[in-house]
Amino acid sequence: MNPGAMLRDALADAHATLERTVAGVDQSGLDWVPPGTANPIGATFAHLVVSEDMVANAILAVREPLLRTTFAGRTGLSEPMPMPGPDWADYGAWARRVRVNPALLLAYAQATWRSSEDFVAALAPLDVDREVDLTFLGRGHLPLGLAVMRMLCMHVDQITGEIACLKGLQGRGGYG
Repeated sequence: MNPGAMLRDALADAHATLERTVAGVDQSGLDWVPPGTANPIGATFAHLVVSEDMVANAILAVREPLLRTTFAGRTGLSEPMPMPGPDWADYGAWARRVRVNPALLLAYAQATWRSSEDFVAALAPLDVDREVDLTFLGRGHLPLGLAVMRMLCMHVDQITGEIACLKGLQGRGGYG
């Protein structure tokens, strides 16, 4: 199997599991602030979508992210997510204040998934081994295939687990 196709299948599976997990969570479930320092489901889901858009499009594919092009002003977030750099110190407070429009966020998410999956599927075997510099994100230099696994596939799986836990804390069940 072509490495790009294999990575695409792993990413598509992770996206499908995430979508099943968030399906049916109503606005009160998205906005519920858990005890301690965990973030609400809405902010957690928004973080994943924005992060994937930025990593897959802006960093790995070296193109404008959807939040700055076809989804500018239509991401479903009440305010933009802080990005790594000086604004990152506000991330925790942002996660507690942001509100999401589930329909708009899901449309943005699904467009992001398609964009990411199409990019990954098109990777040729030599592309997978090409080194990318991710030192500005604290990730060092990685082969592109490993960056896709760690920063896309594994991130989706990790966030899906967080959301399943947050649903369980609300008595809503876990994975979809």
